[in-house]
Amino acid sequence: MRAIGIVLAGGNSKRMRELSNKRAIAAMPIAGSFRSVDFALSNMSNSHIQSVAVLTQYNSRSLNEHLSSSKWWDFGRKQGGMYVFTPTITAEHSDWYRGTADALYQNLDFLKRSHEPYVVIAAGDGIYKLDYNKVLEYHIEKKADITVVCKDMPGDVDVTRFGMVKTNADGRIVEFEEKPMVADSHTISCGIYVVRRRQLIELIERCANEDRYDFVQDILVRYKGIKRIYAYKLNTYWSNIASVDAYYQTNMDFLKPEVRNYFFKEYPDIYSKVDDLPPAKYNPGAVVKNSLVSSGCILNGTVENSVLFKKVYIGNNCIIKNSIILNDVYIGDNTVIENCIVESRDTIRANTTYIGKPDDVKIVIEKNERYTL
Repeated sequence: MRAIGIVLAGGNSKRMRELSNKRAIAAMPIAGSFRSVDFALSNMSNSHIQSVAVLTQYNSRSLNEHLSSSKWWDFGRKQGGMYVFTPTITAEHSDWYRGTADALYQNLDFLKRSHEPYVVIAAGDGIYKLDYNKVLEYHIEKKADITVVCKDMPGDVDVTRFGMVKTNADGRIVEFEEKPMVADSHTISCGIYVVRRRQLIELIERCANEDRYDFVQDILVRYKGIKRIYAYKLNTYWSNIASVDAYYQTNMDFLKPEVRNYFFKEYPDIYSKVDDLPPAKYNPGAVVKNSLVSSGCILNGTVENSVLFKKVYIGNNCIIKNSIILNDVYIGDNTVIENCIVESRDTIRANTTYIGKPDDVKIVIEKNERYTL
């Protein structure tokens, strides 16, 4: 593909509450065995992008560990490959990334030293499949300066946490409002952009000279009437996990056969770092209904409509319903957990009960949490 890739994976959101205390949003576990960043990286690999930069910042230890080897996404190559860039103190810069445009500016050498004519920029908190070649073809066909991947959301979805766009009959964006108080459109930006590399360098340098730091506000919104900014409509599954409710619902979506088949049985594949763990073990008396159970789990109790990540132990007479149990959790006997997200490396004491509400998921973090790298 005639493009390089950039994955913006350094962000944080207060909407994630306690879940972002340990890790960046891009490192959030998804569907039992994956991380959020896997989807953007897999799309880059499947689109035959040879060179990808991942920009990390907030709570990046877990994410950097996950990205420690590029071979899982087929970026282990002599030419190109995957690069992980964190904020670096230099003679010119002594700041963290102050925004998405500033993150690109602080890594401008990556753009200047590349030879591909286009850049694909993708957020690390999106769950989707997309061939970026199709977006690039649309971008060239429309003679666009910037192409934004957009999606029409259902009318009952709260879109005020996204960028809201309006387009004309030709698909050109005529209105772009970031996180509006009241949305009068249900077409949103998915945080995926295609732009010509030289033009991106020019726009980013101009932002830096004017002390502007945000890619959306200071480029997309500011230049919507000057530059040719077009919307590419995505009509397949897409979800952004940057809130507790959205994260919970996205994992619950993987309990639907059509979503699982789309991501895991239809070409192209989604790739992730693989751990050497034994298969899940179901002891006598274990009952499992409509759940995802990952490798390394040991089950004794009842699990219904739930997602269990790696190395989860479920004790005797436990009842787990409509819940997400993150990695390496020990749940003692006679425990009831319903409508909850249990943080990783927790030890849930025996004979305890945690019940959230379907529209208000409870996050469970025990004080006797076990900490490992």
